[in-house]
Amino acid sequence: MFEPRTKISKIVLDELTKNHQTLLFKTVIPKNTTLTEATYSRIPALHYDASSKGSMAFLELAAELLDKSNHSQAPQIAFHD
Repeated sequence: MFEPRTKISKIVLDELTKNHQTLLFKTVIPKNTTLTEATYSRIPALHYDASSKGSMAFLELAAELLDKSNHSQAPQIAFHD
Protein backbone atom coordinates (compact mmCIF):
# COMPACT_ATOMS: atom_id res chain seq x y z
CA MET A 1 0.00 0.00 0.00
CA PHE A 2 1.17 3.46 -0.86
CA GLU A 3 1.21 6.30 1.67
CA PRO A 4 1.66 9.54 -0.33
CA ARG A 5 2.46 11.60 2.76
CA THR A 6 5.68 9.76 3.53
CA LYS A 7 8.99 10.48 1.85
CA ILE A 8 10.01 6.81 1.78
CA SER A 9 6.88 5.81 -0.15
CA LYS A 10 7.67 8.38 -2.81
CA ILE A 11 11.30 7.25 -2.99
CA VAL A 12 10.30 3.58 -3.33
CA LEU A 13 7.71 4.38 -6.00
CA ASP A 14 10.25 6.46 -7.95
CA GLU A 15 12.83 3.65 -7.77
CA LEU A 16 10.33 1.00 -8.81
CA THR A 17 9.13 3.14 -11.69
CA LYS A 18 12.69 3.88 -12.83
CA ASN A 19 13.89 0.27 -12.67
CA HIS A 20 10.80 -1.81 -13.39
CA GLN A 21 8.43 0.37 -15.42
CA THR A 22 7.30 -2.42 -17.73
CA LEU A 23 6.43 -4.74 -14.82
CA LEU A 24 4.30 -2.31 -12.82
CA PHE A 25 0.60 -1.76 -12.95
CA LYS A 26 -0.62 1.83 -13.24
CA THR A 27 -2.97 1.42 -10.27
CA VAL A 28 -1.60 2.39 -6.88
CA ILE A 29 -3.33 1.06 -3.77
CA PRO A 30 -3.49 3.88 -1.23
CA LYS A 31 -3.01 3.10 2.42
CA ASN A 32 -6.17 4.00 4.29
CA THR A 33 -8.03 3.22 7.48
CA THR A 34 -10.68 1.11 5.79
CA LEU A 35 -8.15 -1.39 4.46
CA THR A 36 -6.49 -1.64 7.87
CA GLU A 37 -9.83 -2.12 9.64
CA ALA A 38 -11.00 -4.69 7.10
CA THR A 39 -7.79 -6.66 7.51
CA TYR A 40 -8.08 -6.54 11.30
CA SER A 41 -11.72 -7.65 11.09
CA ARG A 42 -10.80 -10.44 8.64
CA ILE A 43 -13.36 -9.13 6.19
CA PRO A 44 -12.58 -8.44 2.52
CA ALA A 45 -12.26 -4.70 1.97
CA LEU A 46 -15.02 -4.76 -0.63
CA HIS A 47 -17.40 -6.25 1.93
CA TYR A 48 -16.23 -3.94 4.70
CA ASP A 49 -16.66 -0.70 2.70
CA ALA A 50 -16.96 -1.01 -1.06
CA SER A 51 -16.93 2.76 -1.56
CA SER A 52 -13.63 3.40 0.23
CA LYS A 53 -10.64 4.65 -1.74
CA GLY A 54 -8.78 1.41 -1.02
CA SER A 55 -11.62 -0.79 -2.20
CA MET A 56 -12.07 1.29 -5.33
CA ALA A 57 -8.34 1.03 -6.03
CA PHE A 58 -8.48 -2.76 -5.74
CA LEU A 59 -11.37 -2.82 -8.22
CA GLU A 60 -9.35 -0.60 -10.55
CA LEU A 61 -6.38 -2.97 -10.22
CA ALA A 62 -8.61 -5.96 -10.99
CA ALA A 63 -9.92 -4.20 -14.11
CA GLU A 64 -6.37 -3.36 -15.17
CA LEU A 65 -5.29 -6.96 -14.65
CA LEU A 66 -8.21 -8.27 -16.70
CA ASP A 67 -7.50 -5.75 -19.43
CA LYS A 68 -3.85 -6.80 -19.60
CA SER A 69 -4.74 -10.48 -19.65
CA ASN A 70 -7.23 -9.91 -22.50
CA HIS A 71 -4.60 -8.10 -24.55
CA SER A 72 -1.79 -10.58 -24.06
CA GLN A 73 -1.39 -13.78 -25.96
CA ALA A 74 -1.73 -17.03 -24.11
CA PRO A 75 1.56 -18.91 -23.91
CA GLN A 76 1.96 -21.59 -26.52
CA ILE A 77 2.31 -25.05 -25.05
CA ALA A 78 4.01 -27.73 -27.08
CA PHE A 79 2.91 -31.29 -26.52
CA HIS A 80 5.29 -34.10 -27.40
CA ASP A 81 4.33 -37.70 -28.02
